[in-house]
Amino acid sequence: MDQDSSAAIPSDITSLGGKSWTAYIRVIAIGFVLFCIVTPLAWRASVVAGIVVLLLSLGFTAYQFLELRSYHLYFNDIGVWIYSGVLPWKKGVAGVKWRDLDEAVYFQSIGSWLFKSYSIRIGHRFTKSSEILVSHMTRGNEVVMTINGRHQDLVRANALN
Repeated sequence: MDQDSSAAIPSDITSLGGKSWTAYIRVIAIGFVLFCIVTPLAWRASVVAGIVVLLLSLGFTAYQFLELRSYHLYFNDIGVWIYSGVLPWKKGVAGVKWRDLDEAVYFQSIGSWLFKSYSIRIGHRFTKSSEILVSHMTRGNEVVMTINGRHQDLVRANALN
């Protein structure tokens, strides 16, 4: 992917949003199973096993929530970027430069229409491995229109080299 070398989000950006509340449903379901089923079973086996499973469940669930909250989609004068990551070795920015952008699309379903939470794809003209795929994007339909509109403005202004 075309990557920016800095891991921090620059200040001269237009924010497009992050993950929707629907992304958290999976984490809540897994947390429910861990806390209400697995932990009591481990506790019955032994108190030490119960404490270990409880602590691991808390750590896993907290990490998953923080990971989802870290997603941030934005654009600047160079291209469209997604920032994500909690741990230092997982933090990063990936994106597509305006000159290499093919198109941005969103995928509709009844659930995405009802909850305004769309999966989006920001395509790269030359390679599929450098595209941005994000599921559960808040107002993804509006994000796609914003990206495509900005790209068309740049094409019309002949600003892409």
